[in-house]
Amino acid sequence: MTESTARWGLTLPLHGHSLPEQREIVTELAGLGYTDLWSAELAGIDAFTPLVLASQWTDQLRFGTAIAPVYTRGPACLAMTAATLAELAPGRFMLGVGTSTPVVVQQWNDIPFDAPYQRSRDMLRFLRAALAGAKVTERYETFSVNGFRLERAPAVPPTLALAALRPQMVRLAATESDAVITNWLSPADVPKVRDAAGAGAELIARIFVCPTTDLEVARAVARRVLTAYLTVPAYFKFHEWLGRGELLAPMLDCWQAGDRKGAGPAIPDQVVDDLVIHGDFGSCRERVDAYRQAGLDTPVIAILPTPGVDSIAAARALGQP
Repeated sequence: MTESTARWGLTLPLHGHSLPEQREIVTELAGLGYTDLWSAELAGIDAFTPLVLASQWTDQLRFGTAIAPVYTRGPACLAMTAATLAELAPGRFMLGVGTSTPVVVQQWNDIPFDAPYQRSRDMLRFLRAALAGAKVTERYETFSVNGFRLERAPAVPPTLALAALRPQMVRLAATESDAVITNWLSPADVPKVRDAAGAGAELIARIFVCPTTDLEVARAVARRVLTAYLTVPAYFKFHEWLGRGELLAPMLDCWQAGDRKGAGPAIPDQVVDDLVIHGDFGSCRERVDAYRQAGLDTPVIAILPTPGVDSIAAARALGQP
């Protein structure tokens, strides 16, 4: 796989199937035009285990985490886990990290969500040194490491990526890592993020797909997911930067007033249709490709749980056009 490869990614795990049940589709992905397999981590399966399994099922895909939080694993633990996967998939693993959210970090893991920009910067600098095999003794601004060295530094260190939603973090990702990861944007938003990142960094985004021609169902599914994300302050501010602040203000007002049921319906159809792809498989593929045409390097499809749609069948149908 060369740097000029037209990339087309898929998010693992697929909804509705156990991890072992996904072996067959993983072995098929390269033949369907996929180049990348990316994991996600929230409150279910962790970011690394699906990729460890997939590394034993195919040697034709690049793997990436989107994302492993920089707070919930200590620096040495994160480096060891990344080194393990880099050994399993030499030259084909990108470690994507990010801050996650206060809910994940503080409410679920009882860790202070302090100085996210600085924590991200410090973790990237530590990981770059540690994964190259260096012995690290350093007092960073947000943590200290004293005398850590990987016993099995990977022969090919993983590339690094940082999740970023606004200009300062996007520039940090472009400066301190190899790629910028973002999500919940439309093709029309890509140039603004690209401008902040500059021309040199790979730009990766998770693209949410609800593959159904039933418009009412698609928008209902999309609104549930959008409400969960866009009420998070960092995501709302991201969309203020992208120009959707006024459109999304009624949603946030409902949410902050405790009207959780009213928040989703307050999201305008225009925003739903901009941020979540829906329709038949052919039109969904075309809309994903529109992100590449707008300047995105790596679209990573995330198939939303959709009534009447099997996620493995959808993954087969959504291969690169």
